[in-house]
Amino acid sequence: MMTDPIADMLTRIRNASLVHKKEVAIPFSKMKKAMADILVREGYALKVEESKTKPLFIIMTLKYADGLPAIQEVKRVSTPGHRRYMKTADIDKVLNGLGIAILSTPRGLLTDKEARQAKVGGELICEIY
Repeated sequence: MMTDPIADMLTRIRNASLVHKKEVAIPFSKMKKAMADILVREGYALKVEESKTKPLFIIMTLKYADGLPAIQEVKRVSTPGHRRYMKTADIDKVLNGLGIAILSTPRGLLTDKEARQAKVGGELICEIY
């Protein structure tokens, strides 16, 4: 069975926010670290740290407002079995601009807004709102 590490990361975040955990540990990869940094930058998480011990983990501190998680929904779009690529013109806003999509582009991982501004397309990894 082939595993999908990005789906695993998104599931860990979803499950942790549903039970109101303060932190979630995710096995380290550069791609997951870049995604976690985007979540912090966009206000969906408070901070991201790398564990100092082996094996390496990303420790993400989740954000809550009035007892509600900042991340309400996490949706994996492109999967290893069905890759979804978007041209710049085809990148839609998530929840009318209230959510974000994360794309893997030639310029690295970008949000849907950043990708439209940079006029680059790429693989639509996930949607978060």
